[in-house]
Amino acid sequence: MAKLNPPAAALLVAIAPLLASCAPAGTAEPGAAALTPRQAERLDRQLAGKVAGAPIKCLPNYRSSDTIRVSDSILLYRSGGNLVYRNDLKSSCPGLARDSDIMVVRQFGSSTCEGDFFHLVDRSSGIRGPTCVFGEFVPYRKPAGDAG
Repeated sequence: MAKLNPPAAALLVAIAPLLASCAPAGTAEPGAAALTPRQAERLDRQLAGKVAGAPIKCLPNYRSSDTIRVSDSILLYRSGGNLVYRNDLKSSCPGLARDSDIMVVRQFGSSTCEGDFFHLVDRSSGIRGPTCVFGEFVPYRKPAGDAG
């Protein structure tokens, strides 16, 4: 093990709090590295008590009743109280988390699929924002027999 000289050790002690503040917030789930504490809490609350299943490529429209924007890279689709689909976008979609822009989904058929894209439109000006691409849909379900 290498021994640090006193000035190097003092520098390391001084910058340790700065390095610790760079640690990502939120859960260790994929796509969670850039979550703010508030976003991580929202994600954790929506997925609490649920277990991830095998990812699916397409989500039929009738399967989701509510879209929740967690961050610029994570969407949740609620399908009743016991099932939530998580979508980690292919890359970040700047402005998605603001939840003020309108999501315009380019859809082919009756399902939204991995690789399909959508764009954001500013609600007040009508100006089109970034184009974003869906990832896989991961179902999170309450385990069988879990009433709560």
